[in-house]
Amino acid sequence: MNTSPPSPPPGLRAILAGAFALGAASVLGFAPFGWFPLPILALALLLGLWRRAGNPRRAAAVGFAFGLGLFVAGVSWVYVSLHEFGAMPAPLAAFATLLFCVYLAAFPAATGYCFMAAPGGSVKLALLFPAAWTLAEWVRGWLFTGFPWLALGYSQVPVSPLAGYAPVLGIYGVTLAAAATAGLLAAAASPLSENDEGGRRSAEGGKTRIVSFLLHPSAFLLAVLWLGGWALQQVEWTAPEGAPVRVSLLQGNVPQDLKWRPERIGTTLEAYRQLARSSSSRLIILPETALPLFLDDVPGTYLGELKAHAAQNRGDILIGVPERLPGGEYFNSVLSFGASPTQRYRKSHLVPFGEFIPLRPLLGAIVAVLSIPLQDFSRGAPDQQPVRVAGLRVAINVCYEDAFGEEIIRQLPAANVLANVSNVAWFGRSIAPQQHLQISQARALETGRYMLRATNTGMTAVIDQRGRVVRRAPEFTRAIVTHDVPGHTGQTPYVRWGNYAVLALCVALLAAAVGIGRLRARSE
Repeated sequence: MNTSPPSPPPGLRAILAGAFALGAASVLGFAPFGWFPLPILALALLLGLWRRAGNPRRAAAVGFAFGLGLFVAGVSWVYVSLHEFGAMPAPLAAFATLLFCVYLAAFPAATGYCFMAAPGGSVKLALLFPAAWTLAEWVRGWLFTGFPWLALGYSQVPVSPLAGYAPVLGIYGVTLAAAATAGLLAAAASPLSENDEGGRRSAEGGKTRIVSFLLHPSAFLLAVLWLGGWALQQVEWTAPEGAPVRVSLLQGNVPQDLKWRPERIGTTLEAYRQLARSSSSRLIILPETALPLFLDDVPGTYLGELKAHAAQNRGDILIGVPERLPGGEYFNSVLSFGASPTQRYRKSHLVPFGEFIPLRPLLGAIVAVLSIPLQDFSRGAPDQQPVRVAGLRVAINVCYEDAFGEEIIRQLPAANVLANVSNVAWFGRSIAPQQHLQISQARALETGRYMLRATNTGMTAVIDQRGRVVRRAPEFTRAIVTHDVPGHTGQTPYVRWGNYAVLALCVALLAAAVGIGRLRARSE
């Protein structure tokens, strides 16, 4: 009996290279490029490569290659943070970035393994694959504090009809719809390639294949899926509340490599003082850590002047500033000053290695090579309430926090506006700020509320309740973005259910796929 392992399929290296290229090309579906059908088509082609791979282990390798292409192309800006601004030596920064991408690529690899290990033909494509891909992205969004960047659903925000599922099922619901589209495309195309006798290329054969595709049950399901998303986009999930409030978002454009230098602090304070005093808006918002001092080190006359100016406008100013407690604990905070009582928000979801050091006894020595200030922030409470300023109830989130939709909705439905303050200067002139803007657009869609983004270098913007950018400042300029912003009241289904609904749907799809697969196996 021959016990040697099965030989790899012909052209396995070519398959792996193709998967890597598909993953890298998928990045063009996200901001700033916006070719939203591309990631879906790439996934449909990946399914074909998985089936050609022949067994679960090779499918895992193909999935890993796809993921590596996606994340090397899509989050290589991590290198910019580590090397250019964190002062990590270039070889070490490149290795750390690659290692991070390898970790992220493990999730598509696991999905590929599960896909090929499960029984069933087209059922796997239509049911199991969308659920497995969505669950893998969900796990990536919370494991080891989570990194949900480049989740498939973001590529559809805000213009794709599939974005209509965001207020109902959240961004993972949009991922599920996009992955289901890819699976249905692959299912509809599979019989065509199998029944194309000899690969005929005649015009008649081409017409036959098109007709067969359009008459395939998957084509009907695709139409229902996309028309359903379009119909949901027509729904007004929330309603305006009260008169609009004029808001100004300040972009100081302070270079990251100069921001924390002692000799530059006075220049930064003066820049934001001038920007704030030039605005007559009722609500003025400064970026994350706009003032590069602990709050207790900021001159009282400076804060008093900003407070008086805000009160003169019959409103308030929100200032991003590190806040230190008497015991030495410090927070990444946003404080309000002006006509309303002073309130604060303290960042809860911290960035590993940037704001806290996980496993400090093991990894502290590695992090010591980084020149990142304030590496040991404390976490704010997870159940903080909106701040009431200038007639609005504002749910504040700081930088990376708006990547976690399930955490943003903790302050809803009480809040009628969302606000994100960020310092994306850490990413230099990369695509990260545009990707981050798209993430904020998804949060506006999920909650049916305006999102106000005040950043140091870009993308400072006002996003409406449908996820559309209505005002934006150019990157790397000193600017003010001003707009009349209405509050919104009401709850979208996602605000009520969070991620529970899409997780339940994924479990149901997996159960259906397994059940149908077993029935087919018995009948054979």
